[in-house]
Amino acid sequence: MATSTATASRLLAPVQTLATSGARAVETFTIDGTLHLAIPQLALDIPGQPAAMNGGDSDTDALIYRWEAGRFVEAATLPLPGGEDVEFFTLGTRHFLATCGVRSGRGPYSLDTEAVLYEHDGTQWQPFQRFAVFAAKQWRFFTLGARHFLALAQGVTVEGVVPRHPRESYLFEWDGERFVPFQRFDGRWGYNWAFARFGAQHLLAYADHVDGSLIYRWTGERFEPLQRFDQTGGRAFCFFEDAGTLWMVYANLTGTTCLYRFDGTQFEPVQTLGEAGGRELKLIDGAHGRYLVRVCFITGTPYDPHTSLTSQIYRWNGNGFDLADTFPTTGGTDAATFVADGQRYLLVSNSLSAEVRFRADTVLYRFDG
Repeated sequence: MATSTATASRLLAPVQTLATSGARAVETFTIDGTLHLAIPQLALDIPGQPAAMNGGDSDTDALIYRWEAGRFVEAATLPLPGGEDVEFFTLGTRHFLATCGVRSGRGPYSLDTEAVLYEHDGTQWQPFQRFAVFAAKQWRFFTLGARHFLALAQGVTVEGVVPRHPRESYLFEWDGERFVPFQRFDGRWGYNWAFARFGAQHLLAYADHVDGSLIYRWTGERFEPLQRFDQTGGRAFCFFEDAGTLWMVYANLTGTTCLYRFDGTQFEPVQTLGEAGGRELKLIDGAHGRYLVRVCFITGTPYDPHTSLTSQIYRWNGNGFDLADTFPTTGGTDAATFVADGQRYLLVSNSLSAEVRFRADTVLYRFDG
């Protein structure tokens, strides 16, 4: 299996920092022609408390920004304890934000929380539907023909903690009025989803930290397992199609990040794109080619984490990726890209400082790729 090669270009230039605390995701969306950004926050630092990535005050808000004059300005907040994810989607002319958090409290913490789906009423966000969740990590919305689905990744294994809420990851389907349970997934520590269409096939990837990660294929009635990745530490998947071939990148926090090629039946490994630490992936179709952003979180353990890492940007060469640029992250968690006023940008969320404090900036870069 090949490894990536380096080039000497510089693709990023920082243009703005956002004062965030334990930022876990960056979600951009547009309503009525105005660009917005939502950032869920895991925790705030508690004065006098020793540094610990699983400590802090989790009774936090998600920050909502508006794009004005070439930068983001704060516009609103949404209550989101232990914030992990915000997913924007539309149903017809209706606009929704699905939010979820992993925990609440200042210690001891409760992992049984409430995930709230908001709908925009033309002026502000109003609660639309609530879900009882356990250590929730991510929502992912996708459509399959005329059907609309919302996937929830959740769960954790902590000694002595007995869930009161459902612990399994779930797929919900829109019934015309609300989202109702459609399919349950058995992983105990769900992290992430990715959906792909390839010809007549529909694939759903599920990343799990302890029980192995899986690719599921739609049978016409439900998603059934297609391929399993047994390594612990699963974090994120990314699919893309090129020249009639389906490719996939899989990031594993405790192992490697790898590129795979789909042979019609299974995904075969092609290239290693980095060692331990990978948490999130973002594909960018830029002015000068296709790029892959690999955001690195930590190495070490939650009790002794190394948060100051180097994250990467790779450029597609038709058969694999070449290293095109690097950038620093401290507990990096997510990336998002958008175009405004003719310029492409990249947003990167950092959840921990070098000193393992939650106060760490989210960074907006100009992207010149």
